[in-house]
Amino acid sequence: MKRAILYVILGVLVVAVIGVVVWQPWLAQQPEEETRTTVVERGTLLVTVSASGNIEPEARVALIFDVPGRVTEVLVEVGDTVQAGDPLARVDGEQLALQVRQAEAALDAAQAQLALLKAGARPEEIAAAEAGLQAAQAQVSAAAANRDQLEGGPSDAQIAAAEAQVAAAELQHKATQIEHDRTMQETQDKKKRDQARYDLYAAEKALAAAQAGLDETLAGADADMVRAARAGVWAVAAQEDAAQAQLDLLLAGATDEQIGDAEAQVAQSRATLELAELLLEHATLRAPFDGVIAEVNVTADEMASVALPAITMLDTSRFHVTVGVDEVDVGRLAEGQTAQVTLDALPGVEIAGTVERMAPDATTQGGVVYYDVIIRLASTDAPIRADMTANATIVAEELTDVLKIPTWVVRVDRDTGQYYVYRQAGDDVERVDVELGVRDKGVVQVLNGLEKGDVLVLIQEQMIEVIREEMR
Repeated sequence: MKRAILYVILGVLVVAVIGVVVWQPWLAQQPEEETRTTVVERGTLLVTVSASGNIEPEARVALIFDVPGRVTEVLVEVGDTVQAGDPLARVDGEQLALQVRQAEAALDAAQAQLALLKAGARPEEIAAAEAGLQAAQAQVSAAAANRDQLEGGPSDAQIAAAEAQVAAAELQHKATQIEHDRTMQETQDKKKRDQARYDLYAAEKALAAAQAGLDETLAGADADMVRAARAGVWAVAAQEDAAQAQLDLLLAGATDEQIGDAEAQVAQSRATLELAELLLEHATLRAPFDGVIAEVNVTADEMASVALPAITMLDTSRFHVTVGVDEVDVGRLAEGQTAQVTLDALPGVEIAGTVERMAPDATTQGGVVYYDVIIRLASTDAPIRADMTANATIVAEELTDVLKIPTWVVRVDRDTGQYYVYRQAGDDVERVDVELGVRDKGVVQVLNGLEKGDVLVLIQEQMIEVIREEMR
């Protein structure tokens, strides 16, 4: 404890010595009555809010290919000036062009089908449908006759015809047998003998076939044959119905539903074509506005990404500054207020600006709450560039015809916190308590306590006090 007290005493002594060494020579050089004065004036006082940010272009756009593919051309470099619509880079669009041609063909086919439906059937189509119906009707008649014959059994004429075929086959067989026997007795020619044997064999087969036909005719059709004949009638009857329906359809023309379906197909084909054309168009990256190329991230022959920017563009037709304004000051700001902007990169350059808009929500960084305020810059010949550091002074309010004094003449009572000044009164000075308003750049508004023309004094003793206060 005693050691701590000793340290405190030593500290006080050191400060006192420094004060004597540093300030005593200075005080000795000053005239005893040196004073500093100022006059209370009426005039204009600007209430400003200062903040910093960066120069930003009117627009900054990262362009990405919408379709994947191999990059075939890169037409720009960083720093190039381009116009809206200019091609910047391309990917291989051969397959996309093929899809466009396929979509065009599909649309042509759909439109042709719709036109046919609306035009109705041609005469040759109706004639072909009528011929088809007549053929189907003939088939039905033939199938019905065959069915009726099988169901009713053989007629006398059928039996007689079958018996006549058997008789003819028997006579042919006998004649062939006689010729066969004669050939075998009279000649040893192998070719003639083989022919005789073959002729006899054929006659025997023909006789057997004729006899089988007679037997089948006499026996009549079995159940399977009758069922098959009936099924044949049903089948050709269905064909007749289909042919009749086709003819009726051609004569009646297309229905509203058919035309509607065909129109829908045309619309779908047209949409497919438009999509294919759009994809082909997107194979070429084009400038969305007049501007400057800021970045080129692709090279020819590499595969283009559909996720990463290929080219970045800036619209430098206009610039603005986005500054962060503390929540304490943002309430003073409004759209349309004027501002002056200086740039670290261009000392001495001052650019006029206007508050364009303020962010509705705040951003918190490091525990400090601030709002983004966008200041639109006026046209200038200064060589400003995107991302330059900018310092903005926004005129939040302009007070006219107000009393104002420099801040250096104002003192503060340590005990009460009351602001006061020393006013000259004849050959003497007097303390005057004052009520102050807004401050700006070393000047403060006087609300009460002084009048225009009052002479305010800051004497040497008070100047020393100022220095001492600054040391404390």
